[in-house]
Amino acid sequence: MAPEATSPRRPGSRRDDAQVREAILTATRHLLDSRRFDELSVADILGEAAVARGSFYFYFASKHQVLAELIRRAVARGQEAAEPWLASPDDPRATVRHGIREGAKLWRQEAPLLRAIVENWRSDAELSALWLDLMGAFTTATADRITADRDAIGSTAAPGVDDATLAATLTWLGERLYYLAAIGVEPFTDEEALVEVLTLMWMSTLYPGK
Repeated sequence: MAPEATSPRRPGSRRDDAQVREAILTATRHLLDSRRFDELSVADILGEAAVARGSFYFYFASKHQVLAELIRRAVARGQEAAEPWLASPDDPRATVRHGIREGAKLWRQEAPLLRAIVENWRSDAELSALWLDLMGAFTTATADRITADRDAIGSTAAPGVDDATLAATLTWLGERLYYLAAIGVEPFTDEEALVEVLTLMWMSTLYPGK
């Protein structure tokens, strides 16, 4: 059945457009604390947000678009955490560790959202494009840093390996281990141990001997 094409501005409503949109996002985030994304229906979100079906479809074409917006907001924090290393660090170990620690913290705080995208991105074209774009952005920035280090400090990281391939491998390795921690797989639930092993992997690969 096609969604209602009604306006989100219902007579007597005290919430403005921005508040209605935020109510939908907040409700979805709250539901994901106790429900899997593939179990949620738009009706569940409507009930939690206390908005009309027409209001929902005014802002979002599907629940997948809601998840996409929540993910964009969450991942922006991860991009900020990586900036010190990406901006030509004086102390690579400290900045690499900082980025990894902040990544682990983000995944712990936003585990329901990030589990949802990892488990569902291949089920929806928009989510697929979003997750590949976000991971691609991290990969490209990492590859640029690797190449810059080769030029600036004569880095001997993984000789003979293409920088883009090396960057993609490190980026997706982090995604997988953070995800395993988020779903409670040992030994990755020990956040300090996770940070240490990922720091070791990045440093031994990119800055051997340091």
